[in-house]
Amino acid sequence: MAFVSPFVVGFSAFVLYPVVSTLYYSLTDFQAGSYRPVHFVGLRNYRLLFTQSDNFWVSVRNTLWMVAVMVPLRTAWAMLTAWVIIRVKRGRTVYRTLFFLPSMVPVVAAALSFIVLLNPVGPFNRILDLVGISGPGWFSDPAWSKPSLVLMALWASGNLMVIFSAAMLDVPRELYEAAELDGAGTLRKFVSVTLPAISPVIFFALLTGMIYTFQYFTEAFVASSSSNMTSSSSQLLGYPANSLLFYSTELYQQGFSYFKTGYASAMAWLLFLVIFAATVIFIRASRRFVHHAGGGR
Repeated sequence: MAFVSPFVVGFSAFVLYPVVSTLYYSLTDFQAGSYRPVHFVGLRNYRLLFTQSDNFWVSVRNTLWMVAVMVPLRTAWAMLTAWVIIRVKRGRTVYRTLFFLPSMVPVVAAALSFIVLLNPVGPFNRILDLVGISGPGWFSDPAWSKPSLVLMALWASGNLMVIFSAAMLDVPRELYEAAELDGAGTLRKFVSVTLPAISPVIFFALLTGMIYTFQYFTEAFVASSSSNMTSSSSQLLGYPANSLLFYSTELYQQGFSYFKTGYASAMAWLLFLVIFAATVIFIRASRRFVHHAGGGR
């Protein structure tokens, strides 16, 4: 048992204890930094989530928007770039490397770079001006702030592209030859052969993307903080006009700006339950469209 004790100690200290303590705090009025007694309040924090916080519903809508828009677009873009690259006869490795490199850039550095590039008077808008197009405000415009994050996610989707390209190269050549004998063209082969063959990878990309986006935090935090340096720290998150206020950033704000630890803990547990339920539903629904080797589903 000695060889597993480091894992047990680490798991207990950094996973089990935080999970159990967060569940306990969600049922109390505990506020970090306060010396007043902690009282058990039952499910009051959970009721307050749905009844007394406008920002809560704003963060839910923004998060669902990102899940519904960014996850499918990122998956489709990675799949498209992989399909194009594997059709290149010469220099395939070079192109694959070029598309993969952005995914190796640290998230904070990538977000800061995009804030500079997509500044209203930045390089990208200047290029648009040269062709007679008036560029949007990007991160400074509530209508364009979330699409700006989606654009950054597409740029950094190289790791997913590599997974898709490996899956496509693993599709048996005999399937394409059989489709060609039936007169199938390029598009028909992609729809009838490639997509079913790589459906487990598509499922993996959508599932992991959904889980990640429900917890979307770092990019929005950096974009809000760096795009508006004139407000106080409690007003930075969500700028502009709460368009970048996602569930995790609101959770962070409640827990570490307002020190409402019990309320933030309830938000954390609600997020866990939503992700768990969505994952179970998605896995069950995948049986209809995921084709495994050997014809099983």
